[in-house]
Amino acid sequence: MDFTPTEEQQAACELAAEILDRSSERWKALCEAGLVAAVEEIGLLGLVLLLEEMGRRTAEIPLAATCAYGLLPVAAHGTDEQRARLLPGLRNGSYVATGAFPQRSARAVNSNSEKGSGEGWRLTGSFPAVPWLREATHVLVPAVTDAGTRLFWLPVPAGAEPVDTTAPWAAARLVLDGTPAEPLGDGTAYGQVLARARTAFAGLQAGVCAGSLARAVAYTSVREQFGRPLSTNQGVLLRAADAHMDTEAIRVTAYEAAWRYDQGLPAASHALTAAWWASEGGKRVVHAGQHLHGGIGADLEHPVHRHFLWGRQLDAYLGGGAEVLAELGVLLGKEETS
Repeated sequence: MDFTPTEEQQAACELAAEILDRSSERWKALCEAGLVAAVEEIGLLGLVLLLEEMGRRTAEIPLAATCAYGLLPVAAHGTDEQRARLLPGLRNGSYVATGAFPQRSARAVNSNSEKGSGEGWRLTGSFPAVPWLREATHVLVPAVTDAGTRLFWLPVPAGAEPVDTTAPWAAARLVLDGTPAEPLGDGTAYGQVLARARTAFAGLQAGVCAGSLARAVAYTSVREQFGRPLSTNQGVLLRAADAHMDTEAIRVTAYEAAWRYDQGLPAASHALTAAWWASEGGKRVVHAGQHLHGGIGADLEHPVHRHFLWGRQLDAYLGGGAEVLAELGVLLGKEETS
């Protein structure tokens, strides 16, 4: 398996890094440069690479949410009419998407089901904190139907209640009470979209961890104690080395899951593996970054503290290591007996 980026993926990654470093309106600039639209061409691995750059800088833009819960699901599971109506806005940034994932706390009822119509779906349920909901125009919602869990697409309802999370992700509470929605895809779409989203957010975590570790290395290389740099202390070296190994594990598992999806290979267990590493390993890395900065790391205004907050939020958002590991165990058990 060769995870080496293609020329197109590498060019997109370099352009994204340049925009994120120089532009004051990052989201607008990324969309105008065609990078959001390019995700359809550079694939999930290309998106993971872009999100690494975003994570390194803890850039507060809805790139992960819009692509994982809007652009890619609509392109893969939408009808011809949905793709024609929704994709242009998702590509140019006039639509911002997010997803009420991974919860399945909504119920969907189709009032026209007896007539065989795809219209008439209404959702009822509550989601305590949906990231980027305050900035989104549309939200993708998994809801339970009589035939299982399906995905539904709807405009963000007015009056969403803001919710504070560890990272500044413009989150809000989503409350649905007989809210009209349109189905997206069939009964298999939910699992596929969730797995791809986990892979994408694992890529984001890889960038967050790489940024945290880079700051820790730079700091301990110049900060002196007892007449020599902290980086010459064996305990510091070992802590940084462990953080490096965790970061690489997050990166390579995210790359592998994304590559397999792009190649049309089975990747459900690989996505869960990437999510587990991003959750457990990511938590260790950002704690190490905080620790290696000493008291400075506790400064709320210091950049490394921002990496710490993002890393912990991604840990929670991905479901927590124990929860993801339990899900992976169930999946592997099914594969073993099939």
